[in-house]
Amino acid sequence: MGLQEPLLIGRDDSDDVLEKRRISSDLRFALKTYSPVIYKSASPCTSSMLKSIVLGSNHMNHVICQLSDEWGEPAETFRKKATMILEEMADNLHLSAIRLLAFILSKVFKRVFRRIRVNTEGIERLKKALSDNPVVLLPNHRSYMDFLILSFVFYTYDLNIPVIAARGLLEIKILSTILRRSGAFYIRREIGTNKLYWAVLSEYVKTMLRMGYAPIEFYVEGARSRSFKSLLPKLGLLNIVTDAFLKKEVADVTLVPISITYERPVDETLHAHDLLGLPKIKESMWALFKARKILGQDFGTSSIHLGEPVSLKALVQGDVNLSQYNLDHRYCNLPSQEIKAFLHHTGCRMIHLQEENMVISPFVLVATILMQKLICSISLHRNIVKIDNGKTMLVQEQQADSSTDKHLMQYAVTVLTCSMYRNQILHIFVRPALAAMALSFTNKTQKEEIFICYSFLQDLFSSEFVFLPGNAKQDFEEACHRLSEWGAVQISKQNIELTETGPLVIFFILSIFQPSSFLIFRYHNDGHSFLLMFWLILYLIIVWLLIKEKETIKGPESSRLISSKNRTLIKRRVK
Repeated sequence: MGLQEPLLIGRDDSDDVLEKRRISSDLRFALKTYSPVIYKSASPCTSSMLKSIVLGSNHMNHVICQLSDEWGEPAETFRKKATMILEEMADNLHLSAIRLLAFILSKVFKRVFRRIRVNTEGIERLKKALSDNPVVLLPNHRSYMDFLILSFVFYTYDLNIPVIAARGLLEIKILSTILRRSGAFYIRREIGTNKLYWAVLSEYVKTMLRMGYAPIEFYVEGARSRSFKSLLPKLGLLNIVTDAFLKKEVADVTLVPISITYERPVDETLHAHDLLGLPKIKESMWALFKARKILGQDFGTSSIHLGEPVSLKALVQGDVNLSQYNLDHRYCNLPSQEIKAFLHHTGCRMIHLQEENMVISPFVLVATILMQKLICSISLHRNIVKIDNGKTMLVQEQQADSSTDKHLMQYAVTVLTCSMYRNQILHIFVRPALAAMALSFTNKTQKEEIFICYSFLQDLFSSEFVFLPGNAKQDFEEACHRLSEWGAVQISKQNIELTETGPLVIFFILSIFQPSSFLIFRYHNDGHSFLLMFWLILYLIIVWLLIKEKETIKGPESSRLISSKNRTLIKRRVK
């Protein structure tokens, strides 16, 4: 069956950046006149000049003298260490490397993607933001392709190529050199409490902001989400950016949330292998060479949504006491509790903006249904689903010569891959699911009682899902409104009651969070641990719904008896 064009759910009008690439020369594209929009207060600065400014800064001299006193070693020893750290870390941005990468990526992307869509309104907003203030780009992170595809789009639209916080890839010398000359700066995976390293990183980022060197790009989630569920924000780099503003090193910083979604990620199988705990493929030129097989596959459409620029200055006003920064030591980098709360709130807000602008492909909806063991028609993702007699089901057949272990692994990869697509819409259903759980647990109709239980559940799962701090009441109202729209509940001023179809609707919503396989609970380092606890609670709710349905048949006396027993059971489980 042929692969039909997908219908993607989006908002703004979008352009396909590959459309022109298919009818014009890639070499001409790489050698085009490149005149990006530059920050109006930017100072001319090369990468070598940037490193000299960092090493000669008052902040670095202060930290080096401090460490010299603490350890009783010459300051020159720590200065050499700082120089080595910066050499390992810093980018070496050069236009020739950007052109080479643009030529290569144009060739690759035309083969693996049908189209790359970008919202045109976002491009225009970003052009204005780039000229007004230093810009920090905050994309979500779902694939190794993320930073490549974003840099390709920036080059296409004559936007200033960002410098990108990257981890790993240093083992592949040729690739790391090309990427470094294309804007990547490398951060160690484990920094810990290394005061000198933090000082170099902090001063490097702040200097780029002050000089208007280039837009800075990093992932607010801190790492690639292998489960495709939004991860809690990591606040290290966001703290450095905020600190530069609070200490008046820059007048303002513009934060731009970016949503990158794939109809089919290039590294989808790799994600499943990581979740299963299989040994990670060592980064090498040989591994990169073997990956060329993806060039013969179809990965559909990639969509990039550049969100509304957000002023850091506007976020800080009213939330942070700025007067303290007139008195505090200029080189004190330990954030106060007030700043930590602000950073966490800002990080969660950026992730929410990313989620709001994600593009949902039809297969995400189909995967959600498939994970509930229902059968649908589809003609996509042959490695995950197969068409048998006009029906679509998960690929799990066992070859005659295959071992049980091999078959089990293949099945686990299939199910986990399918669950990754489903996880892309969990943020839409998590609040209604919590509201439904609260309604079931309390076994009451008073809105205030249900809200108290909802707040408890939201706090319980706050380490697994991203909730905006202090926004529980609004989240609850929104969740109830959605349940009402879906016909699950009726809402009055003070009460919330299940409708006749409510149990069925709630059963469907809660089933979305059913774990893909209990095999995954052994490998819970990237967002799948939540499914075990979440499903155990949901299981209680599903039992309650089934009992509720039987109560209608058995009569009021039986209903009261069963309801009382069920409440006792739930209370014990919650405790």
